[in-house]
Amino acid sequence: MSANTATLTVPQPVPDPALVELEGVTKTYRRGGETVEVLQALDLTVPEGDFLALMGPSGSGKTTLMNLLGGIDRPSGGTITIGGTRIDNLGEAALTKWRARHVGFIFQLYHLLPVLSAERNVELPLLLTRFSRGERKRRALAALKLVGLSDRAGHKPTELSGGQEQRVGIARAIVTDPTILLCDEPTGDLDRKAGDEILDLLRALNEEHGKTIIMVTHDPHAAARAKRTLHMDKGRLVVQPQH
Repeated sequence: MSANTATLTVPQPVPDPALVELEGVTKTYRRGGETVEVLQALDLTVPEGDFLALMGPSGSGKTTLMNLLGGIDRPSGGTITIGGTRIDNLGEAALTKWRARHVGFIFQLYHLLPVLSAERNVELPLLLTRFSRGERKRRALAALKLVGLSDRAGHKPTELSGGQEQRVGIARAIVTDPTILLCDEPTGDLDRKAGDEILDLLRALNEEHGKTIIMVTHDPHAAARAKRTLHMDKGRLVVQPQH
């Protein structure tokens, strides 16, 4: 090649930055005189903007992993870094503050308070903030609007369908604009039609609003709506055989 010949540089794709990084994470419990190893030297990277489904049989460690990611439990070994923060190193007060700001939880059974309206249920996470009553109300109503329930703000859970209750649960999870959404069987208590509507909503939160979502599910139909699926077995991430 002559000195006058330009060199063609092919641009390389820039990978999405890692939002969640687990390195060598283990979790053991004492049961009687026996040590039970629930997670075994687990490594996991979740890029920002991912929608990850975790599948696996009961007892595979999925729920334990979610509890560690949400700062509800602590690992026995290894490191957990989320958004640049080593959450396994945080003290209890700092971990509680971090969890309230950065994690939104969506549960299978909704966990709504039956005596409160949809609006007040959504507002609950904001009680840990310094927002005024008026600002909390504004944010709660905005979250309900995002999930399509503006007209149900004053209704109590007993006045809502299961799908609507789960939408309230999602509104509550996103009202603080968290870094990550952790979903534990979010469609497990719903029929297929209502479940599909919830999955559509989760996809929209991921694709249109950039939310990073990690979802535990037993349902291949639900997992298929995620961007990727990982499988767990006996405390490890495993490669599923191709059929």
